[in-house]
Amino acid sequence: MKNRNIIIVGQQAWDTEIGSNCKNIAVEFSKHNRVLYINPPLDRITKIRRSNNAGVKMRLDVIAGKQEGLQQINNNLYTLYPDCLIESINWLPFDTLFNVFNRLNNQRFYRAIKPTIDALGFEDVILFNDSDIFRSFYLIDFLKPAFSVYYSRDNMIATTYYERHGTSLEPKLIAKSNICVANSEFLKDYCATYNPNAFYVGQGCDFELFDEYLNSKKDKIKGNFTGPVIGYVGVLTSARLDISLIGAIAKAKPEWNIVLVGPEDEDFLNSELHQLQNVHFTGPKPVTDLPVYIDSFDVCFNPQVVNDLTIGNYPRKIDEYLVLGKPTIATATKSMQAFKHYVSLAGSLKEYIDGIHQLLSNNNAELIARRKAFARSHSWERSVREIYESIGV
Repeated sequence: MKNRNIIIVGQQAWDTEIGSNCKNIAVEFSKHNRVLYINPPLDRITKIRRSNNAGVKMRLDVIAGKQEGLQQINNNLYTLYPDCLIESINWLPFDTLFNVFNRLNNQRFYRAIKPTIDALGFEDVILFNDSDIFRSFYLIDFLKPAFSVYYSRDNMIATTYYERHGTSLEPKLIAKSNICVANSEFLKDYCATYNPNAFYVGQGCDFELFDEYLNSKKDKIKGNFTGPVIGYVGVLTSARLDISLIGAIAKAKPEWNIVLVGPEDEDFLNSELHQLQNVHFTGPKPVTDLPVYIDSFDVCFNPQVVNDLTIGNYPRKIDEYLVLGKPTIATATKSMQAFKHYVSLAGSLKEYIDGIHQLLSNNNAELIARRKAFARSHSWERSVREIYESIGV
């Protein structure tokens, strides 16, 4: 697809500090199309609670007319910080009342972005919505795009914030979009329940950080460990990870070192894992250091808890493990089936123990090369090509 005008709305702002599917997709879109990436509007509760945050201050300057909200990222890609403040309404108890105020928020949002859309000459647009269920629910009605795409990359309604009103609104938003695209088969099937034009488009992974590490020839991090190192890198949250499973592995195999790299939520901070001598927490680390930590592990693992939030998500972390050729084991979910020839899948403590034993005793150059090649096949170019084919224009 070339020479189209694409407007993107979504969950994550351009200035987010973490990896973002939507930003990667926007950059790929912009190689052959004009793209306007519209950041989520500032809401009142965020203004109050995070008044000293640099990003909030910048948005308030935009709203006050002290700073330009439109920024050009490359020749074809723009990002817009809307000059509006929307109300925080998710606490409203009834869908009918919520919908009234949500429509007003949507109108305020639309009026803030319409002048920029006109000034850039964005006509006959394709609207790409990255799971922005509330703030952009009525944008199809107001903007009247030539084509609308709903992108599902997480089971949003499984989260506390979205379950109250999202369970009724997301199906409606999926239904009124021309097509839905998803990064896992589970989410594709979910979308297909409300819109028959639902497609699996895979997932890309940005390996630039890992390429920089590989080219730098940095030394692996050497810990004071006498046995194998089984490691995880990422946010340590009980919403996604099975604390009891991690503890059970550590107790069953005291000669193994379980290394957990990343910030902890309250459940992890208060867990018995901190009393186990072979479980090691490094705390948060700079993103640039993550490849060297991963490369220091003998086996990488992703001990997910299986729930409504995790069962359908694409395990982007697994690609990051595999691109370094690391032996990897993960909890078996529907999304993980695509990795079954390259990753050991486990559904119980015994399967985790047996799988890690197998990975420690069977590793060679051929397996390492196959893992690397498989991870590299998950490019954003390939995923966006699938999106284009789903759009069919």
